[in-house]
Amino acid sequence: MPELYVTNFNRNFTGVSATIAGVVAAQEYDLALVGEALPGVAAPVSKRQALAMCRAAPQGRAFSIWHVRRNTEMRAGIWARDVLRRPVKLVFTSAAQRRHSAFPRWLISKMDAVIATTDRAAEFVPHVRAVVPHGVDTTRFAPASNRDAAWSALGYGGARGVACVGRIRPEKGTDRFVDAMLEVLPNVPDVTALVIGKAGSGDQAFLAGLKAKVAEAGLAERLLFVGEIDGAAMPAVMRALSLLVPLPRYEGYGMTPLEAMASATPFVASDAGYFRAFSAQGKAGLVVEPENAAQEVSVLLSSPERLAEMSASARRVACDSYGIETEAAGIARVYEELWSAGA
Repeated sequence: MPELYVTNFNRNFTGVSATIAGVVAAQEYDLALVGEALPGVAAPVSKRQALAMCRAAPQGRAFSIWHVRRNTEMRAGIWARDVLRRPVKLVFTSAAQRRHSAFPRWLISKMDAVIATTDRAAEFVPHVRAVVPHGVDTTRFAPASNRDAAWSALGYGGARGVACVGRIRPEKGTDRFVDAMLEVLPNVPDVTALVIGKAGSGDQAFLAGLKAKVAEAGLAERLLFVGEIDGAAMPAVMRALSLLVPLPRYEGYGMTPLEAMASATPFVASDAGYFRAFSAQGKAGLVVEPENAAQEVSVLLSSPERLAEMSASARRVACDSYGIETEAAGIARVYEELWSAGA
């Protein structure tokens, strides 16, 4: 019987999915992924299979641990523990840096342990056992030997690329990115900008408005809405970019700057998530007011020496401070505390 069940119930590959994939690959437990498949991770079992598998405690443990990260996953864990009376304990990772709504608060209150990704996130949840920042797989996300060739291989056109990555919606600041690129692109004719992600059904009008604005500016061939890119393909994209430009209005933590940094791609970002800490005081990235993003991006794209220096620093900061092994070790300490207390 697995000693650890890691849940992933979202079919879309999100930032949460990326963190799960990275941590699972670095963990050394007898574990089962439950739900949807993830790149680089052994095939998952279904929720029904997991509920059957955890009928008995694993050998040498008083209980197994379910590590959950979403509301639906907390509900499944509570069902297993409290209704089916399975010998399990529930660990939840919380990244939100704002007060949860009523139902998630109730779910979180039922967890046996909570891991917060930042000190700020820890202020909004109970039962916090540890603050463990998310990490990035610095082997999977690594610099290109030749960034120009890596960009050319993607086939988007231009000699260089910049991008934003995430769901297309106001909260993610997709409109801020588009507005910034409409200022930047006319002055850097060799650059192509990518909007990577998809819009949900409720944000189709928002997406249509952005596309219309780009078309009206005559930049539809240089500011591309490429849709969602499979998680397995993202390392090749990140290492090919010259800059990542995330400008969200709200972000709980934010993995894409870390993935970019590990790929030696610096960022220009709004002050959201954990971006200011990632920036290492401007060495790995710049945190700016959204209205100043276009100017900062233009300056960096016109300063090859400074951009190269930031690229090297970004990789170094990611490896030294945010490696996935550090996150996995922090999570493991929480697991071991629970198992020791229940022994």
